[in-house]
Amino acid sequence: MGVVFLGTSEFAAAILERLAESERHRPIFVLTRPDRPRGRGRKLASPPVAEAARALGLTLAQPQSVNHAETLAVIDSVRPDAVVVCAFGALIKEPLLSAHELLNVHPSLLPRWRGAAPIERAIIAGDQTTGVSILRLTAGLDSGPVCATAQEPIADEDTYGSLAGRLREVGARLLLDVLDAKASGRAPRFVEQDERGVTYAEKIGAGDRTLDPRRGAVELERIVRALHPHIGARAELDDGSLLGVHRAVLASGLGGGARGVIALDGRLLLACADGALELLVVQPPGGRAMSGEAYLRGHGLATRL
Repeated sequence: MGVVFLGTSEFAAAILERLAESERHRPIFVLTRPDRPRGRGRKLASPPVAEAARALGLTLAQPQSVNHAETLAVIDSVRPDAVVVCAFGALIKEPLLSAHELLNVHPSLLPRWRGAAPIERAIIAGDQTTGVSILRLTAGLDSGPVCATAQEPIADEDTYGSLAGRLREVGARLLLDVLDAKASGRAPRFVEQDERGVTYAEKIGAGDRTLDPRRGAVELERIVRALHPHIGARAELDDGSLLGVHRAVLASGLGGGARGVIALDGRLLLACADGALELLVVQPPGGRAMSGEAYLRGHGLATRL
């Protein structure tokens, strides 16, 4: 079965690798976004899907726009049986939307968490369950009809990394099932989404990363887990600098009205509106990740109650 794959992110790269492992659905053509400056040095770097496609020996293109007529002509030339989209990261418009049925792999149980950051937003919201949906891509934001879903529980200790890893496996299996059905002549049945259940997973911005001590400790602990290890949460210090926070747990034994990063009984804490977080693994500006205890040994942080 001839599959064309469109994707960009690490999540999409994992789905691509699973497709490539299957003899029946190994992609005949891969499209991803152009190389972009990345990191502190702002050197040009390929997106994860490009790196994966090269490693797998797959035919690859990185057009400036997937919506150009030339790009559609290339897709048409390989006469695909299926076009799969996963975390492409750019708006796909006509004429591509109408030229082919685009199967989109989305890591949430639609209509909940349409948008750019469904895994992070599900953890931050305290959802107990998420999953993967296979939908037909339309002009709306993840609003097309759905043909398959699979659920995945969210554990109390899940980070983005652990949950995304499981969802990649769930998504790959679900997609392969749909492609198997199509290859066998069993067209998937698409069901329109219930608009009453729609929520939006906005892209994670700078404000989302900063742990505001005016908010509750439970919510802030979820933010730390939701942004680890790919984006990272951070807490503001007294001098205005930002301390990266990789791991934190709810802390007890803190009274009074303190707010912000403090030292108490040899622990590095973030005092919040209704309790505190113990900051177990942190990263000073320009430094390496270290334990909270190591940070306290190297920095003169005063105890504040």
